[in-house]
Amino acid sequence: MYKVFVNDNLLLLSNQVQKETDFELFLLDGIDLKQLLAKMFSNKIRKACIYHADEQHILRTLKDKLTVNKAGGGLVYNAQGQALFIFRNGKWDLPKGGIEKGESIEETALREVAEETGVANLSLGPKLLKTYHIFKRGGQYRLKITHWFEMHTDFTGEFTPQTEEGIEKVVWLSPSEWPQALSNSYKNISLLFEGRLQEVRTDSGTSER
Repeated sequence: MYKVFVNDNLLLLSNQVQKETDFELFLLDGIDLKQLLAKMFSNKIRKACIYHADEQHILRTLKDKLTVNKAGGGLVYNAQGQALFIFRNGKWDLPKGGIEKGESIEETALREVAEETGVANLSLGPKLLKTYHIFKRGGQYRLKITHWFEMHTDFTGEFTPQTEEGIEKVVWLSPSEWPQALSNSYKNISLLFEGRLQEVRTDSGTSER
């Protein structure tokens, strides 16, 4: 199953029929994709599921019908276990950006983190996951696929937010501060913290509701 976010509305690509009653179900073979996306962008549909026996085929169809933008980003930790956040367009986010010609996706992720935050001495860790986000630009729907990597740094210097990209501030946030930041973030960013938030709750002696 793939989770694709249209703004913050959820579009599932699945080979299983969703049991939840608040999902609108669409068969891939009979779908009008642009009409569905228009309804999701206008919030007429908040949750939808596109069904096909082969969920990889659903994703390939989406890629065929939409312009694909490939990006790389990082979930960066310092020596104190704090995570690097940026604040842009009124929301907390993680540094990321589009791939440039000749780059590997790993090189893109490292470059974008450094450019957007000013953080140096970055070391690349394991690949975490890919997130999928549909947006509209120039009257066309586009699918952004972001490859996320864990990163580490011993950087203790001053941040240099990339203001030309709309970044207002860069901060280190401790695990106890993550939930509040994520409450004013994007759903695809929250996916990166799902397991980590459970660990924080367990360490603090609280249980997840």
